[in-house]
Amino acid sequence: MNFQQLRSMREAARRGYNLTEVAEALHTSQPGVSRQIRELEDELGVELFMRAGKRLTGLTPPGAAILPIVERLLHEAENLRRAGADYSAAERGTLTIAATHAQARYALPPAVRDFSAAHPQVMLRLQQGSPKQIARWLLDGEADIGIATEALAEYDGLAALPCYAWTHCAVVPRGHALALAHADGRPLNLAALAAHPIVTYEPAYSGRSHLDEAFRRAQLEPNIVLEAMDADVIKTYVELGMGVGLIAAIAYDEDRDTGLVALDARHLFPTNTTRLAVRRGAWLRGYVFEFIRTFAPPLTRKLVEQAMASERGESFEI
Repeated sequence: MNFQQLRSMREAARRGYNLTEVAEALHTSQPGVSRQIRELEDELGVELFMRAGKRLTGLTPPGAAILPIVERLLHEAENLRRAGADYSAAERGTLTIAATHAQARYALPPAVRDFSAAHPQVMLRLQQGSPKQIARWLLDGEADIGIATEALAEYDGLAALPCYAWTHCAVVPRGHALALAHADGRPLNLAALAAHPIVTYEPAYSGRSHLDEAFRRAQLEPNIVLEAMDADVIKTYVELGMGVGLIAAIAYDEDRDTGLVALDARHLFPTNTTRLAVRRGAWLRGYVFEFIRTFAPPLTRKLVEQAMASERGESFEI
């Protein structure tokens, strides 16, 4: 058997058994993919896929059992490649960081700047997505580091370490009733927020579950009129007067957001934790550990390696 056969099986399972998409992903032809799968089945002596005519429709029981082994073999092959590169070209390569918009826009820039200055031969690639997408990219080997909220700790295949805690704030246009009340010394409360339309994150992003939980506990039903993936979009619609924005406090910049006022909401919603995750069993090149340390100084190489070696599903704190 060869790696192309294994890749053909893996991609067929990943891409809903659509051989046209598999061929595009592997830069080959559809007949070529079919041939690779058939040759693998012949060598193993079992059918890996169920078929309707020439079309693949799913994994057979043997295929379902063999697929995780194929995934591990391909991951280890990638580890071999990275290990060789680590010794032959220690300071050259690509570092792929997957992060939510809030992390990429507000938390990562200083670390990216400092790391790039110290490692000019390492090309950085930023991928933005939801925590679920970030986890998938890490598990599939398409990203080296993932940065998002607590959701990354829910995946057994990832070692997710805490970086820093953060809170939410409410943003309103200058002159808004809540801004005036705040100026008069009246603290913000959930009932006051629920009395206004709310613009905030989609459920998968930036601690949204903590917002919903707080309103639910107070037996209040917020009037959420718009959901978005990132704080910049939320702030844009708040400036248009659509409602009160609930965003990560780090996403408010007093110098840039001159048309808005930020109201402290840390006493209303639970604290959130940003986590940095890597895939268990991955070979991380030396400069990956350097970037991690640049972004979160407490996360030493020893600490990250301990987390990667800890039991699957185990929560790891610093």
